[in-house]
Amino acid sequence: MPIDQVLNLDAAVMASGRPQNEFVQATLLIDIEGVMMAIHRFDSALDLDAVRQLTGRRLQPLTARQTTRLFSDCDPGFAPPIGSAYGLKMLIDEDVLNLDRAVFTAGTDNSLVEVDGRSLRLALAGARKAQLVIRGQGNGDRKALSLDEVADKLQKLYRLPPMPALALRILRLTANTEATARELAELIEFDPSLTAQIMRYARSALFNYPGQVNSVQEAVTRVLGFDRVAHIALGIASVRAFEVPRQGMLGMDAFWRHSLYCAFVCQSLAVRCDLDKGLAYLCGLLHNFGLLLVGHLFPAEFDELNQLREANPEASMHSLEQQVFGRADSQEILAVGHGAIGGILHRLWQLPDPVIKSAGMHQHPGYHGEHERYVLVVQLANALLKPRGIGDEFNPDDVPSLLEALGFDAGILDGLEQEVDRVAPELDALATSLSA
Repeated sequence: MPIDQVLNLDAAVMASGRPQNEFVQATLLIDIEGVMMAIHRFDSALDLDAVRQLTGRRLQPLTARQTTRLFSDCDPGFAPPIGSAYGLKMLIDEDVLNLDRAVFTAGTDNSLVEVDGRSLRLALAGARKAQLVIRGQGNGDRKALSLDEVADKLQKLYRLPPMPALALRILRLTANTEATARELAELIEFDPSLTAQIMRYARSALFNYPGQVNSVQEAVTRVLGFDRVAHIALGIASVRAFEVPRQGMLGMDAFWRHSLYCAFVCQSLAVRCDLDKGLAYLCGLLHNFGLLLVGHLFPAEFDELNQLREANPEASMHSLEQQVFGRADSQEILAVGHGAIGGILHRLWQLPDPVIKSAGMHQHPGYHGEHERYVLVVQLANALLKPRGIGDEFNPDDVPSLLEALGFDAGILDGLEQEVDRVAPELDALATSLSA
């Protein structure tokens, strides 16, 4: 079945025009005993816990690079789900055996194979059969994983970074309605580096404070205010949990630039629509933590993702993540997307609910639900920053719809652009100092 040349399996499914529940895919797993192929429907993701219990092996997904080396005769990302052709042991999910017709990749980026169910079962003869998937449309009575379940698997399978001690103390202090500026200042001053960052922020042209700022307490009481200082300090301290390279479109330099600009625009928007401006600032500052967690847990693959992002600015982050990690290779952490992963980490760290929701849903256009206006503010801020080359996504957004959902008219855009132009040099300087 010929199709137009595509970037990945997701795009091949869309190009085919066929229902997703007819497609079969392979997830490649490896341990010290070798490689195994798990075969399941495209609209599902593999349950690694089930596979490990079934096999008694600590199998892990192959990376894109490992898969490419193994399937050297195939285009990258298009390994056919016929393990016997490559001498691989196979596991097959029970749902696959019930298909009347099946479609799968032929090993190239411009063709697919269609077979009847009997032919597929013959091709997969010898595979071990079991219930292998944990989520996906068309899986009978099986439910898709909730974010709580994903969070549980995330904690079991990976060593997640704890919230740094200083960030945790700042968070606890902000939860205390009787906390004072002196207490916040004293907490920050325990850390010379954080103190220097807060002072640099307070002295910047962002706030045009006419006098001298000689202490953190003065920064709190005269320039920034309790909430803003607490939020900035929380963001700076939290990022220390991650080891991520500085360079590249997804590196720490770009992260801080994106985060500071987004936080500034979110705060400006919040003032215009009666949201808590401090909370909106924090939502903008922390909404992209999922990328840092991916970079922290998978440094080699993150480096590859960084390179792909630069080479493919028109592609979505989701499609690039799938290119690097495979559609279901690391479903516990990536199938829900890096935005949701950031939301999960925020939840585990017990950050405010609007911050959790903004991180988790900022890549979902048309979101309606809890803390919707904070999510929309982050989405609109990101959309307005894209023409400046700020952020990790460059695909267009529906700005008029976002403006309408927040009750704005297009007239606010010129004012926002002017505000961003005014503070851009200071935000760039701050971003460089924070990532150093």
